[in-house]
Order: sequence, then C-alpha cells, then structure tokens
Amino acid sequence: MDARAIIATLRRGDTPTEDQLRWFARGLADDTVSDAQAGAFAMAVCLRGLGPEGRRALTLAMRDSGDVLNWDLDGPVLDKHSTGGVGDCVSLLLAPALAECGAYVPMISGRGLGHTGGTLDKMESIPGVTTQVPQDRLVQIMHEAGCAIVSATAQIAPADKRLYAIRDVTSTVESLDLITASILSKKLAASPDGLVLDVKLGSGAFMKTIDEARALASSLSQTANAAGCKTSAVITDMNQPLAPALGNALEVAEVMKALTGVTQGPLTEITAVLGGILLADAGLAATEQDGADRMTAALSGGQVAERFGRMIAAVGGPAKFVDTWQRFLPEATVIQEITAKQAGYVTAIDGEALGLAVVSLGGGRMVESDLVNPAVGLSGLIRLGARVEKGTPIAVVHAAREDAARMAEATVHAAITIAPQAVDLPDLIHERIS
Repeated sequence: MDARAIIATLRRGDTPTEDQLRWFARGLADDTVSDAQAGAFAMAVCLRGLGPEGRRALTLAMRDSGDVLNWDLDGPVLDKHSTGGVGDCVSLLLAPALAECGAYVPMISGRGLGHTGGTLDKMESIPGVTTQVPQDRLVQIMHEAGCAIVSATAQIAPADKRLYAIRDVTSTVESLDLITASILSKKLAASPDGLVLDVKLGSGAFMKTIDEARALASSLSQTANAAGCKTSAVITDMNQPLAPALGNALEVAEVMKALTGVTQGPLTEITAVLGGILLADAGLAATEQDGADRMTAALSGGQVAERFGRMIAAVGGPAKFVDTWQRFLPEATVIQEITAKQAGYVTAIDGEALGLAVVSLGGGRMVESDLVNPAVGLSGLIRLGARVEKGTPIAVVHAAREDAARMAEATVHAAITIAPQAVDLPDLIHERIS
C-alpha cells in the first residue's frame, strides 16, 4: 500500500480497491498520509470520480477509521440527516417524537455550515446544554430519554474530519463522492437500523436545482443501502425558511411552540413525513402514512414535549425547561420590526441571503473560531404567497447592535420579493427517492 500509487490509480481514471481505500482512510486518521497527499487524493476524486462501488468502499473505510457504536436496546435505532437549509429545526422535533413512538435516536449532528444553521448550535442556545457527550454517557441517555442530539467525538470517523478540513482549503468540497462518504461515514458510525435523508432543494439550500438534489439523494441512499443500512430519501422544499424564524434560540422557541401545540405548519408536517418513513421501514408502523399519523398524534398529545425535556435535562439543560422555556432562552438587545415598502404578494424569498444575514448578526461563524450569539436572528418571517400592504410586518430582526439591525433590515428587504401578481407555491415535498 502506497499513497502515491493510490493517487496515481485515481489520476488514470481507475477505482482503487477496497483494501487500498481502507488503507488510505487509516492513513488519514493516523497521519501516515500527508496533507499534500490528502489534497491530491481529494482533487483526483473530484475530477475522476469513484463510481458507486468505490463510493461505498470509501464510506465504509472512513467509518471504520474510528469507533463504530454498538447498541443493546429493546427497539430499533433510527436516524435522520438533512443536507442543510434555513429555519430547519426538524431534528429537535423528530428525535423525541421517534423516541415516543418506540425507537431510539442517538443523533450525531453538526454545527452551522455556510448560510445554514447547525443543530448543535441550536441545542446549545439552551443554558447548560453540552453536546459533547462521552460514548458511555450516550448509552445511559438512550435508556433515560430514548434520544439525544450530540456532536461526534474525536473517535468517530477521524478520517473524515481530516479529509474535510483538506477539502475546505483545496476547492474539493463539491464532489458527490466525497460529500456522500463524509455524511454517511459519521451517520453509519452510529450503527442505525434505519436512516432517512432530507435533501433540501431551493433558494435556502445548497442544492438549487432538482437535478442536483436528485443526484445527491440517489448517491446517499444507494450508498447507505449498499453499506447495509436501510435508507430512504425525500427531496423537500427550501425556497423559503421551514420555520418562521432563523437563529439558534429563536428556532428553539419555534420548536417549543410546536411541541406545546401553539403552532402547526411545515415544520411539523415534514417531521411527520420523515418520521413516518422511518417508523414504517423499522416495522413500527404498518405503512408510511400510518407512521406519519402516529408522529402527528404524538406531537399533538404533549408526550413529545415531555420527552424533549428529558433529553435536554440529560445533556445538562434545565430540568424544568419545557414548563418555563421562555424564561431560559436568551433575548437580543435590539429587537426591531421590518415592514413592507409596497403592497403586493410575496413571490420569492432568497433563503441563502437571509441565512447569511443571520451569520452577519453573529448567529453563525465567519471562521471556525468565532463565538456564536444564540439570541440574534430573524423571527416572524412572512411566507410565500402572502398578501401584504405597505407597512405590513414581514420580519423581526433580533440584533446585538443598532447598526447590525439596520444592515439586516436592508438584507431582508432585498431578499423578499413583493410583486403585483401572486405565483404558484412550491410543494413542500418534491419527490420521494426509493
């Protein structure tokens, strides 16, 4: 085994063997492979590709470069991955709802990336919550609460952590093979019995076209199934924020409103669809519709809120968070309403621009070392198709300073298109990938 020979194989357009890819992944994890060799490998994969079998082999090799969790539980272990969007706080609803329906959900999640929010950052906007949980404690939490949303330990897919950092500085992030292996190596390390993929499409997603979304959904689902994990994929709409709020504590507030029956909408609808698929695949529901109905019933009955509270307490949050959640979530110093400058219909929303506005407010990271302000963001966002008059509220900005609020207001006005004529609204669920 030799890194140069493996890179040369890729350069010729051939696929390295499974043993070669396993060796290379171990070399990434233990530094046998240099940064230069890792960069050359990533560029060769980006330009030449691996094909379905090579993609599966690399995914498993990167998974096996670290710890692979084992479970001794009396129900199926289920998980979900979203490719990223704005106002997407589904995981915080889905994990406790699935647990309430008889599954176990050890969800290894990530932080904000680009214009999209991070599930771990949302969790950590709750005082006391830590998402860095040792594996033995994660096992305990599964028995206590049935679900947990945590970060990957350093022992989970270390090859991916190293290769991702290299890709970020070598312009090789946008490779279908490397994206697939990166996502699934971490997800499969948690040894789920079933996985559902929420592939986002639209202005607030990384995938802007249906062809891009289909390609990623197919690559992820085919590779995960070939690796032995029963996996389904759904392409869902991200042409507007999923929840009417962007920002860590503001999105947790939307989750609590949904869990306590104050609001229903796209957030709970997608949660029910994804959960229904998982429950049916795991044998906990007769059909996907039956599973979705069970999820909806659980969400509306109050039991999921109690389960969410147990999960929050188990990772260091307040024991009575669900009862008095408004008291615990941080509030911004400056809160200002943004109103429409003209009458008409909301015909387009640039979700990526709104997401970047939240990052600029301090709700995300410009560089990895940045501290996140959990209180800032946007709330009360208008929906596509809404009729507005001049002066109608279209959003509320939550900022740390007046000048930051003014900059965010200008971005919101530029990101929301108001026109004289209404347009057809996109479906929430675009396609189901079998």
